[in-house]
Amino acid sequence: MKLSEFKYNLPKTSIAKFPVSPRDKAKLMVLNRNDQSIENHKFSDLPEFVQKGDVIVVNKTKVMQARLFGKKERTNAKIEVFVLRELNKEENIWDVIVDPARKVRIGNRIYFNDKLWCEVIDNTTSRGRTVRFNEDAGDIFKAIEKIGHTPLPPYIKREPVPDDREDYQTIFAEVDGSVAAPTAGLHFTPTLIKKLEKMGVKIVPVILHIGLGTFRSVEVEDLTKHRMDSEYFEIPEDTAKTINKALEEKKNIFVVGTSTCRALESNVTADGFSKPGGGWTDKFIFPPYDFKVTKKLITNFHTPESTLLMLVAAFAGFDFMKKAYKKALKDNYRFLSYGDAMLIL
Repeated sequence: MKLSEFKYNLPKTSIAKFPVSPRDKAKLMVLNRNDQSIENHKFSDLPEFVQKGDVIVVNKTKVMQARLFGKKERTNAKIEVFVLRELNKEENIWDVIVDPARKVRIGNRIYFNDKLWCEVIDNTTSRGRTVRFNEDAGDIFKAIEKIGHTPLPPYIKREPVPDDREDYQTIFAEVDGSVAAPTAGLHFTPTLIKKLEKMGVKIVPVILHIGLGTFRSVEVEDLTKHRMDSEYFEIPEDTAKTINKALEEKKNIFVVGTSTCRALESNVTADGFSKPGGGWTDKFIFPPYDFKVTKKLITNFHTPESTLLMLVAAFAGFDFMKKAYKKALKDNYRFLSYGDAMLIL
């Protein structure tokens, strides 16, 4: 397929700037691939579509408060440091993006407060830098959590507010590492989880730390030539066992989000079962694709020409996906991270 086939007009008014409250009152568009039907529901209706013994797989990555604001030594020039990922825990070495980049060179120190600073030790790209945080800073993740700001997606045209710290985090979030939320998981509430578990539905976690590549434009018309950024993932042994038991019993595996889907589809056995373990994945899923573990998919509505939209098209079917998006725009669904959801059966 070609990149241009994934173009569509997304009005700015359709992009959600804030989430609904409570979270499970978001709209849920239900796509049935068997009869090609489309229904409008609320996310709180999800239990209507699952059965005892089904498994729901979620991403328990936690969004770091990745935007740090500091001052360059000597000049006191204001510098934004956007932390991407930890490279070396013992040495406190991280990948970051700096702005304005022209002012930040190797050897420069950037001070955030009297307890936390970093020194630039390498240039990686025009804006990318490798930095070393000070040895006596303690746990860098905790330090970032304390002083950092929520890294809202670039298409949400507003500054973060205090509520974003909680709103842009799923209730499953446990393990620091993402710079973007696994947004399909944002719709779950403790009440909804209790209802699902009471039905006999098992909810199990994986980890995929989402990087800035999730927002990166595809720049080649021929999709086979696009390369994804690598992201770290883990599939716990208990999760794989639960999924595989359900598969053997012909139960459904509901996968929450494209990040969870990519993690699961990156680690499968030759006979189509989930394999525990982890590492780095640059898996790019676009039509046509034979999904091994993912049986049902919960996802949000995605930007035109994005790799996330391509994964959804691969799962739903390209024409069915286009039909659903056209209806979503007509029916005033809210798009992107803080928007509404889709369930593909």
